[in-house]
Amino acid sequence: MAFFTHQICRSLSSSAVRNVAIKHVTIIGSGQMGAGIAQVAASTGHSVTLVDTNDDVLKKAIKGIEGNLKRVVKKKFSDKPEAGEEFIQKALQNVSTSTDAASVVQGSDLVVEAIVENMKIKQDLFGGLDKLAPAHTIFASNTSSLSITDIASSTNRLDRFAGLHFFNPVPVMKLVEVIGTSATSQETLDSLLNFSKILGKTPVSCKDTPGFIVNRLLLPYLIEAVRMYERGHGSKEDIDIAMKLGCGYPMGPLELSDYVGLDTMKFIMDHWSAANPEDPSFAQSELLNKLVAEGKLGKKTGEGFYNGYQPKIILVQICA
Repeated sequence: MAFFTHQICRSLSSSAVRNVAIKHVTIIGSGQMGAGIAQVAASTGHSVTLVDTNDDVLKKAIKGIEGNLKRVVKKKFSDKPEAGEEFIQKALQNVSTSTDAASVVQGSDLVVEAIVENMKIKQDLFGGLDKLAPAHTIFASNTSSLSITDIASSTNRLDRFAGLHFFNPVPVMKLVEVIGTSATSQETLDSLLNFSKILGKTPVSCKDTPGFIVNRLLLPYLIEAVRMYERGHGSKEDIDIAMKLGCGYPMGPLELSDYVGLDTMKFIMDHWSAANPEDPSFAQSELLNKLVAEGKLGKKTGEGFYNGYQPKIILVQICA
């Protein structure tokens, strides 16, 4: 009987799905991206459940969210400390934590995945949750490099599956890429676009292509700068200065590559190259491969194209 009822729920019309507002959000993964999404959703009045593998990780995430909220309050409520404290408490009250994704998704309007960039792990996660979530629940991945279509193939809700790509740091960066597959319904896209606006973000719609919009343009640009340096067409300093002063970019491409992480760049480019072997923009760079093999990954290891990094906030980066 339960199975029969479940099947009826899955056959609800798109109009019924369309009328469900996104109120409760489940976020799988409490790392920097997941915690950031949880923070902005809780700050805008959504009921948020942050899910991860153990309580210690979740406690650390909540502590980080509280610290970030205090920094927000210092700027926005500098002359109203009581209002600022109320803002923090309301946001924190909107966030709960759990290590049991299976039970949490049963009451969710939206499930956002922000875990490791591994196709099988993502597919296994969504495939399991698909059997438990209500018919109206929208599934979304925050992946920056993997195919939304391939991730969604593990579920039976292709019309209610999309990409929702936030940028790091989530509370600061205004952009959200809303990625639709050929099967994603317009109602789902509209719901995610509206949700992004409620969060105070500026959403853009894009198709399910490698890198979507931002990273599809950014990665080949960064890799071409690496190849230019590799060919001896310019020093790393001159290449970076040229792009900063000639195009008004806050960082040059080789400096930005170090901040992104050379291993992250290689991981994404290897994936795209394997999926699109005939596309020259995804061709390998021997220099990039060499640096990664030597453990010179950029800012995170203190050495990449440049050495001796100091802490610095950047507003352009690839988000895994």
